[in-house]
Amino acid sequence: MPHTALLDLSIEAGNAILDVYGSAFGSESKADGSPVTVADEAAEKIILAGLSELFPDVPVVAEEAVEAGNLPQAANRYFLVDPLDGTKEFIARNGEFTVNIALIDAGVPVFGVVYAPALGEIYWGGGLPEEMCGGAAPSFGAFSGSVADGEIGEVRSIAVRPVPDEGLTVLASRSHLSPETSALIEKLNVAEMVSVGSSLKLCWVAAAKADFYPRLAPTMQWDIGAGDAVLRAAGGEVLVAETRAPLTYQVKPGAVKADLLNPFFLAMSTTSIIESI
Repeated sequence: MPHTALLDLSIEAGNAILDVYGSAFGSESKADGSPVTVADEAAEKIILAGLSELFPDVPVVAEEAVEAGNLPQAANRYFLVDPLDGTKEFIARNGEFTVNIALIDAGVPVFGVVYAPALGEIYWGGGLPEEMCGGAAPSFGAFSGSVADGEIGEVRSIAVRPVPDEGLTVLASRSHLSPETSALIEKLNVAEMVSVGSSLKLCWVAAAKADFYPRLAPTMQWDIGAGDAVLRAAGGEVLVAETRAPLTYQVKPGAVKADLLNPFFLAMSTTSIIESI
């Protein structure tokens, strides 16, 4: 199945990241001040080569390539790649970093895989369009698994949970908690606040480990596209904070990196969480 090839590709990229993670590595700062390491670059090279072989006709919008000025023309369908989301977590060696591959179709993240190589956790959800499945029947749903020695095991179907009676488990960014996000959280019935890095936050809501992830701070499309696909496939929602409309994705003709910024968003198990705020 083509979607399993994408899982394998994320694991291959994760192995390259772990090779660097286990060594003495340095980092550099990009133009926006965010860090980048040789692990980001090695993982992206693997993913771009794999996607070119698997789906040569689908454009790929990848973080480090865009940083280098290579933003392809992408119409309704394109891949989004963040080869190492949570570089700050990678540098801090706390394990909370992920490989992210998403397929966008007509503005919607229809498939995504998120792999946390240091934790041995992988999440995927959605489904590839039939014409990308090579004659095989498309597969849908949201799943998690564990990865050991390059193989996926302990696969289980995941779904969001009802709002707990005792209150919400709210996820916050370990590295990017804004005052606006803190103010919003204070309006809710919160039983527990958990800080975690990278796109794991979206996957934790999808896997019923948490209920709400507000992000009133800048993110890029590639930061969240894969996790968004997993969460939607698990029954959750990602809404624009200002309008409460579903978040959409696009690459406009002539776009530059700044055009790929997401609006502030709210990711949740159910919209009932935000009805009173």
